[in-house]
Amino acid sequence: MASTEQTRRTDTGSRLIKAAPSVIYRALVEPEAVASWRPPKGMRGEVLAFDAREGGSFRMAFIYEEAGSHGKTSDNADVFEGRFAELVPDKRVVELVGFESDDPAFAGTMRIVTTLAPVDGGTLVSVSCEDVPAGIGEDDHREGIASSLENLAAFAET
Repeated sequence: MASTEQTRRTDTGSRLIKAAPSVIYRALVEPEAVASWRPPKGMRGEVLAFDAREGGSFRMAFIYEEAGSHGKTSDNADVFEGRFAELVPDKRVVELVGFESDDPAFAGTMRIVTTLAPVDGGTLVSVSCEDVPAGIGEDDHREGIASSLENLAAFAET
């Protein structure tokens, strides 16, 4: 059987968003904004703690909107906490995230790197999730990243 380290992977996604990097950066570091755009389709977000500074921590819950869902933390929720490892205004956010779960398949720290690159017509937003826990399905995760980027675009482009 493969060890947890061998099954970890990197999932990525990107999207052109028709907004300036400064607008998108603010959406990455303001708790109300993050709660509105980050949860993928079928979930809603709750910010439980949020200190947006390098070394600052956060704690959030994504609540499944449909009955019968199976969350990582409880039947209907994924609770996670982390810290901001790097904040470069209008360019880059690095977060270290861990899920609250009794299931060892969700253990460990995932590193999420979001980069903002100005391009004609807006900003190319790229997300790289490194050391993804083995319990997170690759297709589901990539779909979730794409959904969150779609939500971010809707939030930032208005």
